[in-house]
Amino acid sequence: MGRQWGPSMRAAEQAGCVVSASRAGHSKAGWWSCSGVILSRSPGLVLCHGGIFTPFLRAGSGVLTAAGTAFLPGDSCGDDLRLHVQWGPTAESPAVRAEPSRPGLSMPRCAGLEPSAPSRPRGRPLQPPRPAKLLLLLSCPAFRAHFTRLFGGEAAEHWHFVSAAPDDEVSEEEEEDQLRALGWFALLRVQPGLQAEEGGGPVVAVAPLGSVPKGAPLLACGSPFGAFCPDIFLNTLSRGVLSNAAGPLLLTDARCLPGTEGGGVFAARPAGALVALVAAPLCWKAREWVGLTLLCAAAPLLHAARAALSSLAPDSAALAALLPPEVGAPRGLQDPGPPWAAAAVLVECGTVWGSGVAVAPRLVVTCRHVAPREMARVLVHSTAPKNVAIWGHVVFATQETSPYDIAVVRLEEDLDGIPRPVPAEHFHEGMVTSNTRDNNTGATYPHLNFSIPITVLQPALRQYSQTGDLGGFRELDQAAEPVRVVWRLQQPLPQAPRSKL
Repeated sequence: MGRQWGPSMRAAEQAGCVVSASRAGHSKAGWWSCSGVILSRSPGLVLCHGGIFTPFLRAGSGVLTAAGTAFLPGDSCGDDLRLHVQWGPTAESPAVRAEPSRPGLSMPRCAGLEPSAPSRPRGRPLQPPRPAKLLLLLSCPAFRAHFTRLFGGEAAEHWHFVSAAPDDEVSEEEEEDQLRALGWFALLRVQPGLQAEEGGGPVVAVAPLGSVPKGAPLLACGSPFGAFCPDIFLNTLSRGVLSNAAGPLLLTDARCLPGTEGGGVFAARPAGALVALVAAPLCWKAREWVGLTLLCAAAPLLHAARAALSSLAPDSAALAALLPPEVGAPRGLQDPGPPWAAAAVLVECGTVWGSGVAVAPRLVVTCRHVAPREMARVLVHSTAPKNVAIWGHVVFATQETSPYDIAVVRLEEDLDGIPRPVPAEHFHEGMVTSNTRDNNTGATYPHLNFSIPITVLQPALRQYSQTGDLGGFRELDQAAEPVRVVWRLQQPLPQAPRSKL
């Protein structure tokens, strides 16, 4: 993964763990599990996802959404709760190469990482599961507020923040429990502590809220399918970037699978700093997998943990001072990010929406499948430098038979303050990450698509900006046969076949 990831990989390997919850006297088939982060070894403190505790709450999952509830003490769960924590060897070890994911795995009752790079060296035994005690369940109120604003009500109608695919049988009660627990995490104390074997003190340092800018690389560490087969899945790594942020609600394209909720997400800078915990993959939207993951920033979670511990018994209050420190200075959440990010806009055409790029103060380029009809009215949203919404209309859209999926929108007002991107003069071939659909089988293949080079569009954009002539765009409907062959994923013949006559 490169030298820059060395400290982060070591921090992730030392901090990653799996937490299992079960009822006393029940077999392993009745266990719930998720990923976690070891915060300290002396005493042994672990932070994990709170979703696995909903079956054990004395008052039911409704207590998680009660007004004014910021935390619940450990005795809010029944006496039959049994907790165990398992982690891998923590001695420094060389990085191992990424391995491909194994298709076809599906495990129920696991709380979201694609098995791309196991961090545990082969041949080194795992630590045996240790019993643990629930100190408290806590939430980040700001995370819950932003989540409700963005996904609450009708906006959440087609979103599924659950560990199972939409075709699986998930009861409405189970889905409601998982939604209520989405922003909740749990602080545990391992019994006995971890210091006897591996030294005491904090395991990680925490990045302050806002210290990692949008677009910065991230490393997610979690265990797909939770406690299922930790020899294979424990502390699996996946890289991505900080895609967006709304307060402590963060978004990343690091790929996650069920079981990694509660896993740690680390930054390359500050080296190895814990940025956030996995709250949930964005899972399913309208029966399609969305390759994005919701995170809860670690710093406000630990602030909430300190406040909760200080209000509990004196022996719990002493633990507040032992939680890991913050490193680095916050940059502020209003960081506009790189200039190319500011040119991205949201395009709405009726009930359809998608992304677009502002190439001029009154000109936006988007996809035909977002705005397919010429003269249709569309609404364009921009977040930089401030939230605005401007009406426009489609002046050109390629035909459905064209391999170029392009539409051009003319706005009624200027998009002020957006830096105009500079088109590239050359481009390198290959593919971008998105979805490709097989029209024969209906299957969708994530992380595979085609991109349209700006060098193809630039002459038409220049001609239209200078003269208002759409002739350059009309030529996109007459794409040459080689382009059509590539779009159909066909292999062109090297030469015309020769006749046998």
